[in-house]
Amino acid sequence: MDSTFNALSLKRIPLIKFIPAIIWFVIVLVLICIPGADITGLDSWIYKIHPDKWLHATMFGVMCWLFNFPFYKSDWNNEKKVKIFIFISLLVCLWGFLTECIQLYVPGRDFDLLDWGADCLGVFLAFIIQIRKNNLSATTSKR
Repeated sequence: MDSTFNALSLKRIPLIKFIPAIIWFVIVLVLICIPGADITGLDSWIYKIHPDKWLHATMFGVMCWLFNFPFYKSDWNNEKKVKIFIFISLLVCLWGFLTECIQLYVPGRDFDLLDWGADCLGVFLAFIIQIRKNNLSATTSKR
């Protein structure tokens, strides 16, 4: 049995280390619940660069980074860090899908698979940058 997520076999990470990620999670929740009519209009030229998709990628990439960071700073071995990074990345992608579902009930907002794709792209980029920047690999773990 894989003990990657077995809390008894790993040193616990204090909840306080996750406060920035939790705050960011709440900020994202508030932003996706703003009715469409309350979002200030942008000049037509800015729509050519699809700021909405960049915003989605950034919001969810930052969320993934913030939730992964306490694990990176832990004394877990690299293999376990990579596994938890993958798990968190999948959860953040799922949260992106759920935010699109929530927007079905927000006036002036709608479900957009491209927004979810941008969410997942941001998560993927955050994951790759975190792995590469920190030289983490599931095959080269410190024990």
